[in-house]
Amino acid sequence: MIKTVISLSRIQKDAIFLTVDLALVPISMILALSLQFSSLDLLPLFVDNWPFIPLLMVAAAALSLILGLRRVQLKEYDLGSVVRSAVLASLLAVCSAALDSLGDSAFPVALHFIFALVYFALYFLARLAMYQILMSIYRRSRAVTRVAIYGAGRTGMSLASALKGQSDIMACAFLDDNATLRGLNVVGLPVYSGVHIDRVKALYKLDRVILAMPSLSVHKQTYLSKRLEGLGLEVQTLPAFAQLIGGEALLDKLLPAGPGALLSRDPLHDAMNSGCSEYRGANVLISGAGGSIGLELCRQMIRCRPARLVLFELSELALYNAEAEMRVLAGQAGVEIVPVLGSITDGILVGDVLAQYGIEVVLHAAAYKHVPLVEANPRVGLSNNALGTAVLAQKAREAQVRRFVLVSSDKAVRPGNIMGASKRLAELIVQDLATRSNGTIFSIVRFGNVLGSSGSVIPLFQEQIARGGPVTLTDEGVTRYFMTIMEAARLVLLAGAFAEGGEGFVLGMGKPGYIRDLARQLIVASGYTVRDAENCDGDIEIVTTGLRPGEKLHEELMVRKGAQTTAHPKIIRVREDHLSELEMAAALRALRDAIDRGSDADLLATLMRAVPEYQPQSQPEGALPERIVNALKAADKPAE
Repeated sequence: MIKTVISLSRIQKDAIFLTVDLALVPISMILALSLQFSSLDLLPLFVDNWPFIPLLMVAAAALSLILGLRRVQLKEYDLGSVVRSAVLASLLAVCSAALDSLGDSAFPVALHFIFALVYFALYFLARLAMYQILMSIYRRSRAVTRVAIYGAGRTGMSLASALKGQSDIMACAFLDDNATLRGLNVVGLPVYSGVHIDRVKALYKLDRVILAMPSLSVHKQTYLSKRLEGLGLEVQTLPAFAQLIGGEALLDKLLPAGPGALLSRDPLHDAMNSGCSEYRGANVLISGAGGSIGLELCRQMIRCRPARLVLFELSELALYNAEAEMRVLAGQAGVEIVPVLGSITDGILVGDVLAQYGIEVVLHAAAYKHVPLVEANPRVGLSNNALGTAVLAQKAREAQVRRFVLVSSDKAVRPGNIMGASKRLAELIVQDLATRSNGTIFSIVRFGNVLGSSGSVIPLFQEQIARGGPVTLTDEGVTRYFMTIMEAARLVLLAGAFAEGGEGFVLGMGKPGYIRDLARQLIVASGYTVRDAENCDGDIEIVTTGLRPGEKLHEELMVRKGAQTTAHPKIIRVREDHLSELEMAAALRALRDAIDRGSDADLLATLMRAVPEYQPQSQPEGALPERIVNALKAADKPAE
């Protein structure tokens, strides 16, 4: 039946509306007579004046055409259409009185007024009834995609208007977290709270949710998309400013939600069932739980239903937000959430937490990772990334933790900056402990850039586009490996479950992509054009600013060639050279001494001895702080 309804031509639909409108004329007159005289005794008089009714029906058809009511679709019957319906009823009353004055019936004037009221009421109720019947058919059909629009702002209203012209897509409702909008009707659609999405899905049998909130951050968009997809809903999004380009163009701008839409990668199918057995029912600690990767690891871990999840975080605000979100997610899963505020360099605190909560699995994601900041603050970066890892890993070994997984970075491979070198040193620390541990399985998982993480290029580019540009690029030739936060976290958990001890895992990142291509994609997806030599009238310009301190043109994923496949095609097992126990102990001792003395020269000299492949990248003059340049010279390494 729904296919028949959808396949009706515009002429056929107009004919149906016209037939209903004409049939309402005699019905309304009969009801008006009964209301006016409390009986139908005057019905014979009405029949005697039958030619008067056809003329009134002709007038109704003409007025409906003039007022444009015949072409108003049922789902577009809004307040303006209701007003036009009232005008139609009023004009028909005038026509009725005029025709009556030409005959001999001499009906009272009040009859024509009652006729107008009855006709308007029946007209409105007929449209409402037909709409409900149509919606009932749509809800039971698979031929129509039923969508809810998340965001009842200007973008959402523009999208709702654009969808009204689509026969195979039906906008059913708005979802919005603004409490002042709940219970209202916006452009003819009811507004529900976002927390009631499961109820709205059941009520309207939704297939899809479209995110119409351009100002929503990538992180929040990813979280919201994950939540909606968990309910079995397809999720799409509108890029910023797309509302400015009109209806059809607006629909053309619909994209899969989340930063993964920007990657030319095969989606990661849900493979967590095979790795959850290592975490189910266990007491798990995740360091850096409030960071981008740490927070997503927490979300993915809850799906595995551990007995207890300890959130270890240095930032009070990040821990507060992480705990609030995890308590919501963990409530249904029956997982105990324990927030711990502190630094991984605090050995006493770390040891107490591991013992008190009986930790069996540690996922170590805590790190300072922003290259220019660590480059300018090497003492703090090395203390946290290297010595912090040593403290946490050693305490985990002493507590007989079953598994310890270090989350590392592609910047640790032949590092060109202090951040990368500190992560490589952290890898060496874990590798050394793995050779001397009988109870704890130590492993390393290394991957490249994560889209949507704090400090990543997407939020930066989006902010620059929102300001009208320009979009800044450090170098036209810069390439990076990319994956989504969700994919990275899921593969980290899987790799940690595969570990047997001492190995490193490299996540399959595909081919590296140019940052300039990503910038262009974001500009176009935002409804703008790129201003360059070929398009001088474009909207947003891309400018090159030069490499930042410590930044490399290209990153690598493996120190040396040679790798083994695993049970998952996107996880590669590698084994790499490491320091001996004595070399590692000497390096850590020297590093602690240099940090305690506050000597940048000693600090970098120690780092270069421990990580001989560390080669500071060439920098523009004046790019590095003077004390770092002097330290590099003292360590016999060129700064330029």
